Amino acid sequence: MIYEAYVDKFSGDFKGMNSKLDYLQNLGINCVWLLPHYPSPMVDDGYDVSDYFGVRKELGSLDDFKDFVSAAHAKGIKVIVDLVLNHVSVEHLWFKEAKNSAASPKRAYFLWSKTGREFSGSVNPFFHLKAGNWIYNSGTDDYYYASFFPEQADLNWDNPEIFTEVIRITDFWAKLGVDGFRLDAVAHLIKREGTLSLHQPKVHDILKDMRKYLDINYPGVIMLAEASGKIEQVIQYFGNGDECHMVFNFPLMSNIYLAVKRNDMKPLEELVKNSSGIPDNCQWATFVSSHDEITLASLEETAREEVVAWLDPKSVFSFRGGRGVSMRLASTFKDNPDMVTAVLKLLFTLPGAPVIYYGLEIGVENLARENKFVDSRRYVRGQFDWLQVKKQLRDPDSLLNKVKKIIRLRLRSCPDAC
Repeated sequence: MIYEAYVDKFSGDFKGMNSKLDYLQNLGINCVWLLPHYPSPMVDDGYDVSDYFGVRKELGSLDDFKDFVSAAHAKGIKVIVDLVLNHVSVEHLWFKEAKNSAASPKRAYFLWSKTGREFSGSVNPFFHLKAGNWIYNSGTDDYYYASFFPEQADLNWDNPEIFTEVIRITDFWAKLGVDGFRLDAVAHLIKREGTLSLHQPKVHDILKDMRKYLDINYPGVIMLAEASGKIEQVIQYFGNGDECHMVFNFPLMSNIYLAVKRNDMKPLEELVKNSSGIPDNCQWATFVSSHDEITLASLEETAREEVVAWLDPKSVFSFRGGRGVSMRLASTFKDNPDMVTAVLKLLFTLPGAPVIYYGLEIGVENLARENKFVDSRRYVRGQFDWLQVKKQLRDPDSLLNKVKKIIRLRLRSCPDAC
């Protein structure tokens, strides 16, 4: 049972996380997924990493991190951290060195172009926020490749030194006791001409090598892949049981909403059937909301439009031109709060390890539109409300107590699969 949280927004800092472990344990959580805790300019809420070997100062120190991991383990709670593989912040020392000199050894850590015309068929995930993936660099009068924000320079995974650097990073955190790495944007690692530069075969070679290294040196430390797409694409990230231990089931999430909207479980049942047959040593991670938008890319266009229009009829929280919607569950079903527990009950009947996004259990809603965020995902990244926790704990009919019951039923029914 995985709980996804920003440290600062959930508890302030790592000392605060320590003090909230009893709450998580009482909720029924046995694994915490920490959203990026690294030093960062915070252009992308921490996914623009400037130092992979530290803790962002407002979250505390490295010793505070180690104390939290130890305390979590003492309560039987595992800790997963984000590992951002596709890109680094332009404030990272690697890129700061590379951007100013074409002779820098770090140039080969990134992708460069004199024309900005290569990989013209590659997907631009943030087409609603930037014109293209090539970003002009005045220091050397050329362009660097950035799949997401311009401030996030993509790493050149065709350079074997990148793999070596990432292994150094995994060594560092595994030795501090982390139990797993959530691999961010892993489908984007390899760029190839004439393709969308998604789900390329070499990505799976990289994952096999990473898995082999972890199995030998840190048995029990897992890899959890974030790779959105069709079920036949995302299921490949398990390999033959020799790639990722867990994979987020994005198609399942999309089909849960479609099933609820239509009051028809057949598409969901078909998706569950197509999700079966994974290696015995692997498991899906299932979810209905997260720090990102509700991604509906795996649905056919008409079904996607139908669900988006249902979830966000006024297009208030649209993401990627209506391809998704940035909404928390409590905001989605504000006029019908019983639907929150109904969706959770449905999620918890499905195969896999459920992931709860922080605040879902107490009905935290989207931030107010007055914030006018350019990146609509920021509307789902507000502060946790501890006053609500106190209030709801006293009310046996509160959402919090209903969610606790749902979790306990799930844990009793399948303790080894959660």
